[in-house]
Amino acid sequence: MRISVNFILLVLLCLSPVFFNAQSPIIPEPTKAIAGKGQFLLDKNTSIASSDIRLQGVASFLKAQILTQTRIPLHTGDFHSKSRKQITLELVADESTGTEGYHLTISPREIKITGTTVSGVFYGAVSLVQLAVENTPKNGEVPINAWEIQDQPFYEWRGIMLDVSRYFIGKEKIKSILDWMAFYKLNTLHWHLTDATGWRMEILKYPKLALVGGVGDHFDPNLPAQYYTQSEIQEIVNYAAKLQIKVIPEIDMPGHATAANMAYPQFSGGGSEKYPEFTFDPGKESTYGYLTDILREVNALFPSGLLHLGGDEVSFGNQKWNLNKGISELKKKEKLNGLKDVEHYFMERMADSVFSMNAKVLAWDELAEIDLPKDKTIIYWWRHDKPEQFQKALEKGFSTVVCPRIPYYLDFVQDVNHRSGRKWDGAFSPIEAVYGFDVNHIVDGEKYGNQILGVQGNLWTETINSEARIDYMLFPRIAALAESAWTKTRNDYEEFESRLESHLELYDKQNIYCYNPIKPNLVPEPVHLLTE
Repeated sequence: MRISVNFILLVLLCLSPVFFNAQSPIIPEPTKAIAGKGQFLLDKNTSIASSDIRLQGVASFLKAQILTQTRIPLHTGDFHSKSRKQITLELVADESTGTEGYHLTISPREIKITGTTVSGVFYGAVSLVQLAVENTPKNGEVPINAWEIQDQPFYEWRGIMLDVSRYFIGKEKIKSILDWMAFYKLNTLHWHLTDATGWRMEILKYPKLALVGGVGDHFDPNLPAQYYTQSEIQEIVNYAAKLQIKVIPEIDMPGHATAANMAYPQFSGGGSEKYPEFTFDPGKESTYGYLTDILREVNALFPSGLLHLGGDEVSFGNQKWNLNKGISELKKKEKLNGLKDVEHYFMERMADSVFSMNAKVLAWDELAEIDLPKDKTIIYWWRHDKPEQFQKALEKGFSTVVCPRIPYYLDFVQDVNHRSGRKWDGAFSPIEAVYGFDVNHIVDGEKYGNQILGVQGNLWTETINSEARIDYMLFPRIAALAESAWTKTRNDYEEFESRLESHLELYDKQNIYCYNPIKPNLVPEPVHLLTE
């Protein structure tokens, strides 16, 4: 009997996994996702196997997440086994996925995740977790639809900033936020540890910084000192590293120094009526040694090799610099014309200290004015009303992180009817704006592509007085932020919102008190304590 070639091809096609174009439910949206035919049934007999000892952490993460999210305990398997029901993790040489990209294949027989780096395989595992939680476990099984996904991020810098000075965020809540950052493939936590309101980090050489400077918060100046011990700092940094997240500390200077000056007033440069004792003293030589000692301890605890020095809003409280004898002498000695020159001199001195530690300096966009080494400096563009500062930073060759108030300040309200939080001349930060922000509307993204590192959402805490309000301001905008950082082309908010629906259900299951942009009146806004 003669069998036709077409019949053979038809049989082979039926036996092979079939993939077709469909919309992936993953956030952030993958670069390429093709739906397959059939499902992989995840159950207690499923194993995870890796080809490289460096992937053991990813395997542990995946087992823990699947257990937490689905109650299904996976076990370790043999990478070379041909058995069914296996998830394999593998490092491969594949330039097409980039350093953080991955390839995820799900068929009824197996799940395979590959990447060129541990980070890439980790993000593939994260996508698998998102697909697993799409379906409810039944009879000890979770069906996961077949997919062929090839994915990589558009931006290398995908961040969240947490201000713990004005409202102290406890260690366990920080870890929870890190978990959600990993869930959305965000890779940078910018930790705003010091400000005028409070100093939140233990410094061994200067213990009063935390014990005195850590007293009070934005709402209650009499709260007992709240701060992170150095062992807690290490614990959080190590926890983040397992989630492929680097942690960047910010020690604000020369302004926003009130809390530090309460502890060690001999280094204060004074302030103004509204912002008392706001600055460090640039005219006292011992100030530089004091701050350098602090930064040495900070740098020792944060392996990222990145130190954010603030450098913003100094003019709020530098009026007493005009009456400072040491600063007058400094101006004559260094031929400085005014207070702005003094500020620049101070930051250049402190930058030199950071460079001597083999670390990079990060600062807000005010420092775009200073001629610091381009390969050792990163500028954060935050003043959305000053796009010229963004342009200036790029023209001077600085690598830049994009975090403008509108729409990336997450303390700004997200609904026109919200009463708590901030607005800027009526403007605020709805989730649609976070999702759709395009840097090309400000500068030529193609021209400066290599210098624009990525984007970051900043959660300042003047309007935060509870963990419920933290969640309400972060969720679900964290999902939109992640998509704006990972996915190059975003022009269909309605499609994004359709993917967001299942995530809103997940937040509810995990007791995340969040705003619902689809049903905006579903959850009432937690109101902060009005003190101003």
